[in-house]
Amino acid sequence: MTDISSEKRTILPLLLESVSYAVDNLRLIKDFACEFQPDRRYVIIGPNGAGKSLLLKLCNGLIEPTEGQISWLGPSTSYDESVIRRRQAMVFQRPVMLRRSVAANIEYALKFQDIRPRDRREIIQAVLKRTGLRRRAEQPARILSGGEQQRLALARAWATSPEILFLDEPTANLDPAATHVVEDIIRAIHESGTTIVMTSHDLGQAKRTADEILFLHRGRLLEQAPTEQFFENPRNDLAQAFIRGELLWWTRKSKGARNHTPAPPK
Repeated sequence: MTDISSEKRTILPLLLESVSYAVDNLRLIKDFACEFQPDRRYVIIGPNGAGKSLLLKLCNGLIEPTEGQISWLGPSTSYDESVIRRRQAMVFQRPVMLRRSVAANIEYALKFQDIRPRDRREIIQAVLKRTGLRRRAEQPARILSGGEQQRLALARAWATSPEILFLDEPTANLDPAATHVVEDIIRAIHESGTTIVMTSHDLGQAKRTADEILFLHRGRLLEQAPTEQFFENPRNDLAQAFIRGELLWWTRKSKGARNHTPAPPK
């Protein structure tokens, strides 16, 4: 298994310029602008409904923005869409397991990378070992526990040596022990040369796993800062309330959306 850190980068950085996404004239992502650089770990936080998962889907190309531009600005300007697809991966909160063995799930992903069959076996064994699933290799993927299925989804993505990996709350439904294992795997993937862009509802996890924090609220990027700076001295008032544990929510009304925040403590 080849670490991408030893290969020439082709697609990063990823630039979002004034990106918006609307459904039925309701903008769910609003004027989003940021740049994802190589070799970084980004964690996107915010209340439910902030647009975190939508943002990942936009970056990954699963949906198209209704306004703005998403550009891959790597050193090569001659790559095509197929190269962009091969150099990125995404793991969902509830990953889809194919009706086949653990090893065959990984091999299925490798078929789309133009990797020779004889090389696939070595890669599969390497990622199974790194994710602690080697003894499960021939078992049906769908009988695995939730934590094991998430590890398999990470193994499947890791096998393709993505330059950037998008993770949508990968530990949301896991207990602390399984969360610890998944975080270790994500850390190892990053150390192999992959940029991580992850959403999380867990502030402790964000502190442990991020180099930079992006705080979203109602589809807007309200603050982006290095992790230590964000948690010690957030500039945005809603970010301050969020990390204090206060509830932020909003409702849709006929004349638009209203922001609701609790009164400050006495």
